[in-house]
Amino acid sequence: MFQRAELDPFMDEEEYERREPALRTALVQRQYELLKKRDRAVLIVVAGVDGAGKGSAINLLNEWMDPRHIRTLAFGEPTADEAQRPAMWRYWNALPALGQAGIVFGSWYAPLFKEAARKRPDMDHIEAMAAEIRRFEAMLASERVRIVKLWYHLSRAAQVARIDAQLADPGTAWRVSEADLKVRKKFDRLRAAGQIVLEATHAGHAPWHVVPSADPRLRAVETASATLEALAGPLPAPARPAARPARRVGHGGTRLEPPPGGGKLDEDDYEKRLASLQAQLSAHVRRKRFGERSLVLVFEGVDAAGKGGAIRRVSHALDVRDFEIVPISAPSDEELAHPYLWRFWRRLPLHGRVSIFDRSWYGRVLVERVESLIPSATWLRAYGEINDFEEQLRRSGAVVLKFWLSISRDEQLRRFRERRDSPFKSFKLTADDWRNRRKWDDYMLAAREMLARTDTAHAPWVVVATDDKRTARIKVLEHIVKALDDAR
Repeated sequence: MFQRAELDPFMDEEEYERREPALRTALVQRQYELLKKRDRAVLIVVAGVDGAGKGSAINLLNEWMDPRHIRTLAFGEPTADEAQRPAMWRYWNALPALGQAGIVFGSWYAPLFKEAARKRPDMDHIEAMAAEIRRFEAMLASERVRIVKLWYHLSRAAQVARIDAQLADPGTAWRVSEADLKVRKKFDRLRAAGQIVLEATHAGHAPWHVVPSADPRLRAVETASATLEALAGPLPAPARPAARPARRVGHGGTRLEPPPGGGKLDEDDYEKRLASLQAQLSAHVRRKRFGERSLVLVFEGVDAAGKGGAIRRVSHALDVRDFEIVPISAPSDEELAHPYLWRFWRRLPLHGRVSIFDRSWYGRVLVERVESLIPSATWLRAYGEINDFEEQLRRSGAVVLKFWLSISRDEQLRRFRERRDSPFKSFKLTADDWRNRRKWDDYMLAAREMLARTDTAHAPWVVVATDDKRTARIKVLEHIVKALDDAR
């Protein structure tokens, strides 16, 4: 894979001067076409051996393209806030929108390369990290993010000569890092690590390009050519890798419409149990050990199922500084310009805090499916993407609990009429509510499949009958308190 680069090929000055003007012109033209068409976002991932000129390559792209419309996304060690979220959180937050380009330096490949470069690398850990990267990049590619990955490489002799030349010049000596100096001692091990990384993560929708880096002219031309292809070439059809296997809890046969009747909780008993459970929840989130965790609550259900009332009883137990209620409605233009899960990644809580989602990422397999807003292949793919997302939350210390609030068709109709006739509630009822009611069977089918495919041990679904609001609110709080008990 590195044979050509280690031959240290070069480009003579005459050929470079012939090709450079055309490449620069084409890059800027394609960049402005991208801004106009907004048919993709472009991610240029820069990686490779230290001392191979990665920084120079980034500078060149910013010089040859309009730097106002290209972002350099440089990542070092995670900050304190970043360390409290899943490892991919900071990369999701930095994703460019459709029509934009980003150059990623110090990417999600840094931990993988570090592990591969150890004296005794853990191959199981490497495969787990590589599999997560493959899923991440496949998801981005399926959401119109064009990924091109540039690995800069050269021979050991050329790397040593380049570093020595920089050290000899006071104007460039400051560029030489400790990592650059270590390469000459560990070149063979780093080369082998690079081979592992590239072989484990090369894909048609996210290919690696090995860029020979001994000659700055050839490096510039090959960098520009690969970038130009990403800006102008066809969007590849991503080959979706298998999602992480999920240990299912199992809700495939759950009845989503409660049977008629059922017990009701009297007001006195309700108030006592409510106060007790809210006190227990409050105590849990104030304990020191919760400072190493977060709580993510998802509330889904048909219109008038009682999501708002249940959320209010949860939030009343919490300090306003420690929680956020995230209402989810139709995506904004900015959100539509990013991959689907982007807006949810941005709202994940720090340790010691709670995020409550009033509707959630499950809209992709519910409303978007039922209303035919997306192709079937997209919502079918989403089950695996959601399971992977929630597994990353769990690994970062989050307790994830999902509630499907289940109301009978008759009780929904009664609540609709009550809202219609009440001056204090009429604003809650819209024409869409009545229209959605006519698609009841379609929503129940989608909900059953959602539960069957995304009910996991690390992020379980809890189906709560809500014809009696008091009983439902108590059940929700009981499950949250128990989940925090079990998470000790």
